[in-house]
Amino acid sequence: MKAFLILEDGTSFSGNSIGSTQDAICEIVFNTSMTGYLEILTDPSYAGQAVVMTYPLIGNYGICLEDIESFKPWAEGFIVGELSRISSNFRSEISIQTFLETNLIPGISGIDTRALTKILREKGTMKGMITTKEGIKMEDALAEIKNHTIEVVVDKVTSKEKKAMKGDGPKVAVLDFGAKANIINSLMKRGCQVDIYPAHTKAEEILSDKPDGIMLTNGPGDPKDCKDIIVEVRKLYESNVPIFAICLGHQLMALATGADTRKMKYGHRGANHPVKDLMTGKVYLSSQNHGYVVKDGTLNESIAVPSFTNVNDGSNEGLDYVGKKIYTVQFHPEACPGPEDTEFLFDRFINQMKGE
Repeated sequence: MKAFLILEDGTSFSGNSIGSTQDAICEIVFNTSMTGYLEILTDPSYAGQAVVMTYPLIGNYGICLEDIESFKPWAEGFIVGELSRISSNFRSEISIQTFLETNLIPGISGIDTRALTKILREKGTMKGMITTKEGIKMEDALAEIKNHTIEVVVDKVTSKEKKAMKGDGPKVAVLDFGAKANIINSLMKRGCQVDIYPAHTKAEEILSDKPDGIMLTNGPGDPKDCKDIIVEVRKLYESNVPIFAICLGHQLMALATGADTRKMKYGHRGANHPVKDLMTGKVYLSSQNHGYVVKDGTLNESIAVPSFTNVNDGSNEGLDYVGKKIYTVQFHPEACPGPEDTEFLFDRFINQMKGE
């Protein structure tokens, strides 16, 4: 069956339908990872988005359900150059085609993903429609795309109730904005007792449970949409509890302390982004997935100082908070998919909770 991708600027692509045949209207973004498509599909930070994989062949090692990053996939569409007809891996349980069909994810294969990615880089991220309707009129499709609004997606992906996970180490309160499973795994394999809280939990409730540390997780969408959450993050900042924040959590802490954020032209999504540690000068490869960034120079240096910067475009990748046991990063030290170069940041968090 044929499928079509129509962008909000009127550009269209024709290919083959993969997965579900239902229509999808969402933000179209690209990811430069060579592997890790299952982790990408199940990353809650992709809620409200369809992902273009720039690597030309996707699906060749199948699907290993042990590797999922959430209880369900969150990407709303999947766009690839070629979908592998054969999956070959001893861990594979089902094919990617079956996974897309089962989870009602529409997609397209057989289009020029290089040309599509160049459009998104030159014109910026834009909304688009994936459809199998061959007779659809362009003006009707563009009207639908224009009228589509992206909701506050953090509410969609966060935990619905508090969860407790046992451990014999420090007690960590995880404020879940759409946490990837490997963030929780990275804490638990270090022996932490982990309590997961829904995104809108009041700071007073979290602090009354007397955590040794607080983790602010990744998540989807515009951080400025999370107005009530920012108020609670400010209260957490004013406590003396060590805090480690990743991705959206990094942005929310910055907003809570007076900084500003901006939408990037096409974001950082991939497993190969170099970041420089400004204290040591060392460069690490990192896994990233974000379309917003903390604006340079908008946070008073008496409150926080930059700790990491992106080597490619110079954008902010981390902040250390002055006089506080708080540090935040824009990238994903827990990876999945991606390198584990910066996993030591979890050890730093453990040491801070122990008072070291």
